[in-house]
Amino acid sequence: MTADTWGNINDHVTSKWKAETTPFERVYEIIEQTHDGQSAATIGERAHVSEPTARRHCNALVNTGLAETTGDGQVTLYKRSADRVLMSRIRELRKKVTRDELLDEIRRMKSEIGQYEDRYDVASPEELAPKLDTESTTGWEDLSAWKTTRQNLAIAQATLAYNEACDQLSV
Repeated sequence: MTADTWGNINDHVTSKWKAETTPFERVYEIIEQTHDGQSAATIGERAHVSEPTARRHCNALVNTGLAETTGDGQVTLYKRSADRVLMSRIRELRKKVTRDELLDEIRRMKSEIGQYEDRYDVASPEELAPKLDTESTTGWEDLSAWKTTRQNLAIAQATLAYNEACDQLSV
């Protein structure tokens, strides 16, 4: 395929997306993919809408809790709501696992974290990072796995607490 063919395919997909969605839906799709925050101008460009349209829809998403803002002092940046992402993960986990499975997984993750602490004689991945050799890959995989395990543990614990709160409210 030539570059021209790919250009035609991209144009076709973009045209179809624009025809099948509203500007609001396109802005929402872009927000859902945005982790670090983007300006209304950037979101508008990606969603194929004007900057004022993007800003208006981003502000509506912020007002409904589907997005949040950050800023660098000069420009407002929009991104998906971290709270909503967390609650979605908690609800998903709650549907997939039993309380006992959750408790077993929490125990396993705590044990894994303890192994990292013992192996590297530090209390956190943040303490480990400065001790690792930047010229070697040794330890960096563990650092990444440790951070992921710690994040998953927090979500599992939040799910357990959410389950218990729901149980108490239904009594």
